Order: sequence, then structure tokens, then C-alpha cells
Amino acid sequence: MVIAYHAIFTAYGFWLPNDPRGSWSDYIRSWELLRFGRATKTDERHSLARTPHDNHLRQQAKQALKYEPVSFSGRQALSISAGFHNAMKRSGYVFYACSILPEHVHAVIARSRYNIEHVVGQLKGEATKQLNRDGLHPFGRLAARPSPWVRKGWNVYLDNDHAIRRAACYVEENPTKEGKPPQRWQFVTPFE
Repeated sequence: MVIAYHAIFTAYGFWLPNDPRGSWSDYIRSWELLRFGRATKTDERHSLARTPHDNHLRQQAKQALKYEPVSFSGRQALSISAGFHNAMKRSGYVFYACSILPEHVHAVIARSRYNIEHVVGQLKGEATKQLNRDGLHPFGRLAARPSPWVRKGWNVYLDNDHAIRRAACYVEENPTKEGKPPQRWQFVTPFE
């Protein structure tokens, strides 16, 4: 039985639908992006981030995006955390770990009455509202602001205490792997 989730969701432009390492996408919405290849849908259950690929081609594809890829600053990460905290207070979510990185988020979240796709959607929505309130939305200069998030994410089902501890450890270590300081958010309750 699923008792928690390791949710990974990304900022706009981080992981493209035709990324050579695979993606969650079934199709590509942009003709400009399609010229770099079809969608690379994968059902792999492990991370493909370290898979060798043509980085130059991937960077060229990113230049074909409608908007600049999003990379959250430290101030924006603080704003996003306030949005997550709002969602947690409103819906009673329990976070066991969370890392808000420049291009993606990792969170270990206890199972709730809502499915994980709904939970992640609410987290993205509350984070975006908070970025707007704080005047920090990455596309703030645009009249019609697109979401700074991609539509889908990757959710790993955790069905025992060991899996939760392993995922929480991975999430907590993620910032230091990117050369950033460890993160401790007030809305996180460490798993016991």
C-alpha cells in the first residue's frame, strides 16, 4: 500500500519533451521544438538524469522555446516555499523532505485524501500565486504570464518506511549535489 510519494516536478524549460534521455511527454506542442526530434516518452522508474546525451543539441532545442527556461533564484525559492506552506496549511499535507532547486523540486509527501497529481498541481498553483504576490514571477514582465512549471511530473510511490527514509535522504542531499547549502523548510516534518 502506498504511504507516501517522492514527487519531482520541473520548471519550464528544464526537461524538454524530446530530451534524448527520455521524458514524460506523449507529444510536442511546438513546431519549433519538433525539429529537434519527436517526444521521447519513457516509462523508466529510475532517474535518467545522468544518462549520456548530446548536451549541445539539447541546448539548441532550449533556444527554440517560446520563453526563456526558468531558473529560480534564492529569493524565488523562498517565495515558492511560502506557497508550499500555504498549500500544506490549507490541505493538511505532510512533507517529510523538500528541496527547491533552480530548475526543479523534489518533495517527499505523505499520502493524503487527494491523489498525488492533485497535490502537485496545488503546490505548483500556490507557489505561482506566491511568486506573483511577491513580485517574483519569472515571467513577470509579460502581460499574460505562463506557468513557470511544466504540466506533468514524476511521482514515485513509496510503500514502506525504508523507502520513505531513502527518498527523504536523497531529497535532503540534492542541494549539496548542486553546490548549494542544505535546505530546511518550516513546513517539513522529518519522518520518524
